[in-house]
Amino acid sequence: MQKKTIGILAHVDAGKTTFSEQLLYHTKSIRQRGRVDHKDTFLDSHDIEKERGITVFADQAMFSYNDSLYHLIDTPGHVDFSPEMERSIQVMDYAIILLSAVEGIQGHTETVWQTLKKYRIPTFFYINKTDRVGAEVPGVLSEISAHFTGDAYDITDSFGHDELSEELVEWLAERDEVLLDRFMDDNYDEDFWLNTMISLLKERRIFPVMTGTALQDQGVIEFLEKMDRLTITDYSRDESFAARVYKIRYDENCTRQTFMKALKGSLKVRDEITYGKEETREKVTQIRLYNGNKYKTTDEVNAGDLFAVVGLTQAEAGDGLGSLKDNAAYEVVPALKSKVIFDQSIHPKDVLKHFHILDAEDPSLNVTWEEHLQQITIQVMGTIQLEVLQRLIKERFLLSVSFADPEILYKETIESSVTGSGHFEPLGHYAEVHVKLEPGLPNSGISFENACHADDLPIGYQNLVRQHLFERDHHGILTGSPLTDIKITLLTGRAHNKHTSGGDFREATLRALRQGLEKAVNVLLEPFYDVKIKVELHQLGRVLADLQTACGTFDPPQTTGGTALVTGRVPVATFKNYSTTLASFTQGKGSITLVFGGYDRCHNEEEIIHNRNYNKDADPEYTSSSIFCAKGHGYTVTWDEAEKHMHALK
Repeated sequence: MQKKTIGILAHVDAGKTTFSEQLLYHTKSIRQRGRVDHKDTFLDSHDIEKERGITVFADQAMFSYNDSLYHLIDTPGHVDFSPEMERSIQVMDYAIILLSAVEGIQGHTETVWQTLKKYRIPTFFYINKTDRVGAEVPGVLSEISAHFTGDAYDITDSFGHDELSEELVEWLAERDEVLLDRFMDDNYDEDFWLNTMISLLKERRIFPVMTGTALQDQGVIEFLEKMDRLTITDYSRDESFAARVYKIRYDENCTRQTFMKALKGSLKVRDEITYGKEETREKVTQIRLYNGNKYKTTDEVNAGDLFAVVGLTQAEAGDGLGSLKDNAAYEVVPALKSKVIFDQSIHPKDVLKHFHILDAEDPSLNVTWEEHLQQITIQVMGTIQLEVLQRLIKERFLLSVSFADPEILYKETIESSVTGSGHFEPLGHYAEVHVKLEPGLPNSGISFENACHADDLPIGYQNLVRQHLFERDHHGILTGSPLTDIKITLLTGRAHNKHTSGGDFREATLRALRQGLEKAVNVLLEPFYDVKIKVELHQLGRVLADLQTACGTFDPPQTTGGTALVTGRVPVATFKNYSTTLASFTQGKGSITLVFGGYDRCHNEEEIIHNRNYNKDADPEYTSSSIFCAKGHGYTVTWDEAEKHMHALK
C-alpha cells in the first residue's frame, strides 16, 4: 500500500474544510459530513475554529482509497496563520490548492503558491463553488495562467477513468521535443501517456485542474479518483530511519508531542532518535497516529507515515531526525511585534513559562523576555492571531492576558565592510577574536565564514566562535532591533594554554561583533509588502496616488477592458490597513493581494530612531569595550581605542 501525504490549501472561505469533509466521507473515514456553518466539521474541532468558522491549526486525518493510505493535512487559510501552513507544507507529497470560482486568486493564495514553489511540492488545483452566482471558471483558469503557471490544464472532462483525450495528450506532448515526436508518430499508448502525466506532475512541470462544488458534493469523488491515479510515492523501509518534524503540540495533560513525517526506514517504541546540532539522543516512549483530535497508539511506523511521538524534549519544528541532518528554514515570518499585558500580581516568570509552551508549538512567535524592561514580547502576523492567542491562553492556562497594539518589527544591518575586534582578559582569563563584517544579501540573515588559520587559533576555539555567534539572536545599535543580512568572517584570534576557559570566547566574540558595528555604517530596515491591486479603470489614479503617499513603488499598470491591475512594493507600516480603505472607495469591488516581501531600507529611518530613543551604551547584554590585563589587574579599553592594544594586531 502506497502512503501519500496530501495537503489542502486555500485562501480563507474558499471551501477548504468542506472539501476535506467530503473526501473523508466518501472514503468512509467519517460517518457524516460536517459543515463550517453548523460548527460540526471533523477537522476544525477546536472551539475557536468552530466559533470563528476558520481553520487555525493544521490538523491531520487518515483515509484509505484503492491501494493507497492517505494522510490529509487541512491547513489554515488566514494569512495570520501562514507560518503554521508553511511548517505543514514541508512534509507533503502533493498539494491541492482550492480556488473560489467567483473570487479566483486571493491574497493568501499567492503566499500558498510561492511556498509550494519553494518546497517544490507537486500541486493540483480545484476550482470550487462553481454553482454560485458570478462563478467564472475560464476567468479563474486565465488568472492561474497569468499569475501562477502556464502549465495548468483542466482535466475535468479530458481525463476519464479509461482514457486521456486527444487534446490532453497533445498538450502533454508539447512539454518537450521527445514527447512531441512520439505524438507526431501517432503512437497512442495510453499507459505511456498516463505514466508521462504522472512523471510531469511529480516534476512540477504540469498542474492538473478540476472543477466542482464541495458543498453540493459535485466533482469531489471524481477529483479523488483522478488524483489517486496520478500520484505515486516511493518510500523505503530498508534504510536507516530519517524524519522531519513539522509541529510540536502539548496535549491536555501537558505531554509534549513531536509530530513528524518518516522519510526513510522504520521506528519502534523504545527506539532512540538522534537529532540536533548537539546530537541529542532520546528514547521514544509512545507513537500516536492522529485522526482529527483522536489518536490510537502503535508499536511501529514506517517511511511515509505521519505521526506523533512522546519522549522527545528538545526537538523543534523543522528539525531533521535520524539520518536527516539538515533543518528547514522558514520564509513566512511575522512583521509585527506586541507586548504581553498581564496582572501585576502574577510573577512574570510564571507567565513566561506558559508562553514558552506556545513558542514551542509556534516558533514564529519568537517569545522574548526583555530583562531590563521586565516584559514579554511576541512576534505576530496580525490582530486575528492576537485575538486567538488571548482566547487560547485563557482556555489552556486559565490566565487572562491582553496585548499592546502591534508595532512594526524593524531590523538592522550594515552597508559598509569593517573589522571588529574583541579582547577579554580579566585576571585568570584570556581570549581575543577578530572578525570581518560585510553586508549580506537582502533577507539572507546572518552567515558565517572561517578564514582563520589553525596556527593562529586552534580549531576547537574557532568552532566556539561560530557557536557563540549562532547561539542567540543579535541586535543592532540604532534601535536595538534584530540584526540581519550580515556576513561574518572569522579572521584570526588568540587563546592561552593556561588561562583560556569557560565563556572567554563568548565574551570576546560578542565584543568583536559589537565593536565592528560601532565602526560600520548602520542601516534600519522595515518589512515590505509585494502588492497587487485590481480596480476599475476610473479608480486607478486614486490607487497610484495612495501608493505614492505610502512611500511605495509600482510597475506600469496593466489595463484590460474596464479594469486595471497595479503591482508594486510598499512598506507594511504605511499600508497594513489599506484593505479597508480600498473596500470603502470601490464599494467592495476592488481586490488587493498583500504578500510579505522581505525587508528593505526604512522609509523614515530618522523618525523611527528618534522615537525609539535606544541607548546602545546602556544595553546590559552587549558592550563594545574590551578588557585587558596589566600588572595583575584588568582594565577596560573603549571600542575606539581597543585595536591599539590587541595582541594579534601587533
